[in-house]
Amino acid sequence: MAQSPGQLALRNVAGLAALRPLAVSRRGILRALLPLAARTTSAEVPELRIAAASNLTAVAPLLAAAFLRTTGIRAVFSFASTSQLARQIEEGAPFDVFAAADSTHVDELLKKNLIVPGTAQVYAAGVLSVWFPAGPATLRLEDLTGRKIRAIALARPELAPYGGAALDVLRNLGILERVRPRLVYAGSVAMAKQYGATGNADAVFVPASLVLKERGAVIPLNPKLHRPLLQTLGLVNLKKRTQSASQFAEFLVHGQGHAILLQNGYR
Repeated sequence: MAQSPGQLALRNVAGLAALRPLAVSRRGILRALLPLAARTTSAEVPELRIAAASNLTAVAPLLAAAFLRTTGIRAVFSFASTSQLARQIEEGAPFDVFAAADSTHVDELLKKNLIVPGTAQVYAAGVLSVWFPAGPATLRLEDLTGRKIRAIALARPELAPYGGAALDVLRNLGILERVRPRLVYAGSVAMAKQYGATGNADAVFVPASLVLKERGAVIPLNPKLHRPLLQTLGLVNLKKRTQSASQFAEFLVHGQGHAILLQNGYR
């Protein structure tokens, strides 16, 4: 059937309306593009995987920010006790750097060819402290045997070097047997700190680096009372190693990273 000029005009107008692009706000465009931009940016930034002893928990964000700023490489930290991290590396965990709380575990992995020969280096000396979360600031080390101290938290000696050092202190002070019934063991120094923070321990043996900003009384311990806490790193012997691992080692041992450690509870 022939259509009138008016009907043809109406049909053409309807077709143009169907082809007209949808109105999209600038905000809508940005919302659509931001996730893509974030994924692209993340993919472009290389990552370095660090197996880090729990005493580094508080300072790690500062280290990561400085390393990213100076190298453009993102350091991704995984925290656990030194012994647990060593076991993960033995089981094939794909870490690039092992930052331990002692030298013993790094040396053991080196003997198993899991650490690159010649890369083991001391990056800091740890400082062991006793933290009394509830205070007062006048508390002394001798107060560990007092009646008000019902629970003393420390990391398990078989898992964490700081735990072994804590037992050294108690033994050398001659009070280990007196306080042994009060000892509460945690899987790492970070977990031991949580016992104090949640009121489940009245005193905590903890790295100074974890309690710099905490309330209560903090007593740094004489290093002569315990075994050396020579915190050591090594490059994990992966089939495909990255140059950025060597950059991080230099950063932590000699560079800005070492300066950050000295400012945050390490020697």
